Amino acid sequence: MARSRQPPLVTGISPNEGIPWTKVTIRGENLGTGSTDLIGLTICGHNCLLTAEWMSASKIVCRVGQAKNDKGDIIVTTKSGGKGTSTVSFKLLKPEKIGILDQSAVWVDEMNYYDMRTDRNKGISPLSLRPANPLGIEIEKSKFPQKDLEMLFHGMSADFTSENFSAAWYLIENHSTTSFEQLKTAVTNLKRQANKKSEGSLAYVKGGLSTFFEAQDALSAIHQKLEADGTEKVEGSMTQKLENVLNKASNTADTLFQEVLGRKDKADSTRNALNVLQRFKFLFNLPLNIERNIQKGDYDVVINDYEKAKSLFGKTEVQVFKKYYAEVETRIEALRELLVDKLLETPSTLHDQKRYIRYLSDLHASGDPAWQCIGAQHKWILQLMHSCKEGYVKDLKGNPSLHSPMLELDSDVRPSVLGHLSQTASLKRGSSFQSARDDTWRYKTPHRVAFVEKLTKLVLSQLPNFWKLWISYVNGSLFSETAEKSGQIERSKNVRQRQNDFKKMIQEVMYSLVKLIRGALLPLSIREGEARQYGGWEVKSELSGQWLAHAIQTVRLTYESLTALEIPNDMLQTIQDLILDLRVRCVMVTLQHTAEEIKRLAEKEDWIVDNEGLTSLPCQFEQCIVHSLQSLKGVLECKPGEASVFQHPKTQEEVCQLSINIMQVFIYCLEQLSTKPDADVDTTHLSVDVSSPDLFGSIHEEFSLTSEQRLLIVLSNCCYLERHTFLNIAEHFEKHNFQGIEKITQVSMASLKELDQRLFENYIELKTDPIVGSLETGIYAGYFDWKDCPPPTGVRNYLKEALVNIIAVHAEVFTISKELVPRVLSKVVEAVSEELSRLMQCVASFSKNGALQARLEICALRDTVAVYLTSESRSSFKQAVEALPQLSSGADKKLLEELLNKFKSSMHLQLTCFQSTSSTMMKT
Repeated sequence: MARSRQPPLVTGISPNEGIPWTKVTIRGENLGTGSTDLIGLTICGHNCLLTAEWMSASKIVCRVGQAKNDKGDIIVTTKSGGKGTSTVSFKLLKPEKIGILDQSAVWVDEMNYYDMRTDRNKGISPLSLRPANPLGIEIEKSKFPQKDLEMLFHGMSADFTSENFSAAWYLIENHSTTSFEQLKTAVTNLKRQANKKSEGSLAYVKGGLSTFFEAQDALSAIHQKLEADGTEKVEGSMTQKLENVLNKASNTADTLFQEVLGRKDKADSTRNALNVLQRFKFLFNLPLNIERNIQKGDYDVVINDYEKAKSLFGKTEVQVFKKYYAEVETRIEALRELLVDKLLETPSTLHDQKRYIRYLSDLHASGDPAWQCIGAQHKWILQLMHSCKEGYVKDLKGNPSLHSPMLELDSDVRPSVLGHLSQTASLKRGSSFQSARDDTWRYKTPHRVAFVEKLTKLVLSQLPNFWKLWISYVNGSLFSETAEKSGQIERSKNVRQRQNDFKKMIQEVMYSLVKLIRGALLPLSIREGEARQYGGWEVKSELSGQWLAHAIQTVRLTYESLTALEIPNDMLQTIQDLILDLRVRCVMVTLQHTAEEIKRLAEKEDWIVDNEGLTSLPCQFEQCIVHSLQSLKGVLECKPGEASVFQHPKTQEEVCQLSINIMQVFIYCLEQLSTKPDADVDTTHLSVDVSSPDLFGSIHEEFSLTSEQRLLIVLSNCCYLERHTFLNIAEHFEKHNFQGIEKITQVSMASLKELDQRLFENYIELKTDPIVGSLETGIYAGYFDWKDCPPPTGVRNYLKEALVNIIAVHAEVFTISKELVPRVLSKVVEAVSEELSRLMQCVASFSKNGALQARLEICALRDTVAVYLTSESRSSFKQAVEALPQLSSGADKKLLEELLNKFKSSMHLQLTCFQSTSSTMMKT
């Protein structure tokens, strides 16, 4: 804004040197238009505005203060002209100090001295004057902290002129290092001073006799002058006669001109009244103008007129002016109340709040309107937050159709674009996991999630203005330029006092925000006493992991927005804690829901076997876990300032246990499938892949699975899980920073192996019992006797039947899984060889033909299944052979060899399956 006048210029000062508190007259140009226009005056760098008295635009009178510089310029600053310059300087002299009880030959003004401590004149009584050094010894200031002395002598003072004077404090402060001998000398000085108070100082009076003589001579000269006039006669003195003459002349004049003068005085008073009305019509019309401008909303005009009236008539002693100025003050007070009401109205924009605060500051309103506005805004935000919660809870309870709990987003609670779930791929499962529900579920939001979105949106819409209002309060931009300069010190004190209060306000808003979100999403995390205030949702169904992840994203965006306002992190720590708890809960819920999904996988088993003997179940199981972990990717990822979900050991243990539970649920599904009754299995489709080899030459399109075949399929899946799926899942867990992966893998593998072994033993038992049971009856069919039998002509039928049964087991296992063949047949051969060995060892004695027949059958069986022999089966065959008599002649050996070759030749086709060159041996 351009200045309307030239800068002040000081061209002279009188006197141009002196001691502090010397009264000087400053002359120059453009020194201001009035006392209110003068806003700054410094002499030698010391502010002398407080003692300045503006006389005219070219003259100012003030007193020189106690300055640091010995010589300096005189700088005048005005509103109209700004900071001025000086062509002269003032020299500050060191004063000759005269104590308040020091004797002087000249008059010292004791009743009116300038107090440098309070920067103002004040009168004192001579009775209150005290010597500067009452003890009369050298003063040695101590280095004790002033605060410690004040605490030690509470309510006392070291000033010997004070009513609460403490001698101990005075001695510590001024004579802490003084010796005891010097203190004894000080006592003697005090006694001497007390004795001399009544005597006076005759010696000093003798030294000032010349002053008394001069005064006496002056009085004598005046008396002689009056006597020399000769006027002192009967009428009295010359002065008495003169007084009588003047009084007589005055009475005569009043008698002659009393009527004329009366009319003149009346005319003058009327004329003066009209002049006053015309001259001060601004004041007389001001109350009405204030009312009109308030109605129009022109508060700036009202404030300017009020400031003008206050500067002109604020201190007037004229009764009529005081009366009208009182009317102005009444209307201004009403305006203050109106502005306060408007300031505290909610909702209100930040611009309007700043405007009203500036108006109230310019009107010098009592209290602190800015802080009142901050407090009202704080209460308004809290009220909005709780009203938002009550509205959603009431809507949920009052509309039964929303207890699903779903809410159409076409209403006022549509989520933000960033959080729109229809664009989130993590919510979609693979085609095999899609439920039959309508796709419109993606366009609905649970009540509690919608509430969190609306609540955070509300806070982000109100809190920035609240924070900016506080920042404006701190830096003073809420106030006008005049108010800012005049109240800067007082406001800085208020700011320091209010900082803790405002911090508590922000913390209360953050606390309410966090508690309301906890009440909606984590009801178990709030205390029972707070449930009614922050909870009350009364919903039984828990939010899914996808909706919790969406809520976490909403709270994260809220935290980022609040951080952008430069709110200190310690005030936002509760939000970080909330985010961590939500992330942990989301992980738990997602893993629990994953276990539920996996439990339903048994219903989706189609029993279609591929080339490797596997169904789609292991792949579905792995995909289900991968999709669940993928949906947790954003939740597990640590944003700036966030802690890891797995930082607490308790969380690690719970997540580890849930992960183990998922694996065991699937293992339980496998067990249920393996023991499912035949009537419950729908296998109206192919059970094997058409590209796999068919041992029997044809595969029917419709094939009903037996319990043994289901056992084989589950066993095949178990083998694949152990070698591939569980290891892949462990890698996925590790990729997502899960803890305790080794424990998860160990427990899961142990459970899987236990199931595998149990199912395998069940299958072996089902297949070996019929074969083993038929051996003894086959051997002794037709009353066969080892002691009395014809010469052997070949392998008997019971052994061929047992081999055919073993071949059937081979075919069944081969059809399902080639890899299971060695493992199964090895166990079958062990059982058959063990039974055959037992039967041989039970025979009391063999004839020659009987021994040869037994050796033929044992060797035929052993050579046929040689590929699947184990150490146990070899031992059994060895024990069986050792139970037979040794061959004594070469003819018997030759016959044995011929019969073995004949057997192998005749059953070449059937025994082809036993001619595999594979050396794979499964664990037993």
